[in-house]
Amino acid sequence: MSYTRAHLAELGLTLWRSRAASAAEVESVADVPESVPVPVSEARPAQTAPARPSTPPPQAPAEAQLSADRRDEEEAAAARRAAIARMDWAALEAYVKSQSRGDAQQAVFGVGARDARVMVIGEAPGAEEDRRGEPFVGRAGQLLDQMLAAIGLSRQRDVYIANICKFRPPNNRDPRPDEVAQDMPYLQRQIALVQPDLLIAVGRIAAQNLLGSEQPIGRMRGKPQHFGDARLPVVVTYHPAYLLRSPREKAKAWVDLKRARSLLTVSA
Repeated sequence: MSYTRAHLAELGLTLWRSRAASAAEVESVADVPESVPVPVSEARPAQTAPARPSTPPPQAPAEAQLSADRRDEEEAAAARRAAIARMDWAALEAYVKSQSRGDAQQAVFGVGARDARVMVIGEAPGAEEDRRGEPFVGRAGQLLDQMLAAIGLSRQRDVYIANICKFRPPNNRDPRPDEVAQDMPYLQRQIALVQPDLLIAVGRIAAQNLLGSEQPIGRMRGKPQHFGDARLPVVVTYHPAYLLRSPREKAKAWVDLKRARSLLTVSA
């Protein structure tokens, strides 16, 4: 059977020939099979560019300066903490009282026996504490004294009282994390100087910051808690100001105080 170029084109087939083929060969081809293989050009493998070693982008001058400033701040803060950790009572009190913050009238350093077996830790001074320079005064202070007396303790003789923050926050708001971080070295040094057998954290702010916890006070109460590398026992209870607003919670506070008394008995 003979096929012409036209016939092959109708079948969708292409006839490949050399440039030297004659015109007659092109016009009439004898015995061409019905299926003519179509040559396919060999695909060249894709050229893959060699991977370039990844290098971090150069740090912008502003970013480099910010990193250097942050490093300087961290080093200065570490040096400050180390200096505070070496202070005696006189140097520590003088240093704290020489500081100022916002519109607070003065630093509220602490009060009580400096060789006490118990330290009571509050949150921050209120308006009256700020005015008088002493923690836990007014009605809340009176209730605290009654709570301590119920387990045989005296503010003047058996207890040292201090706050997480030494300065009153504006409008009696909760102290900010940066304010707590600024004043925590003072409290840590006070604890190291007193060397108490027990800490009583009164109120959510004091308990959370002392224990590094975000739990509500109801979950921290009644559980074994400890502070620092020395594993100093901590009893968590409600703040006297809260108990004045919620007198029904006084029964729970009494349970906490009895637990404090039992811990002191064990350590005696």
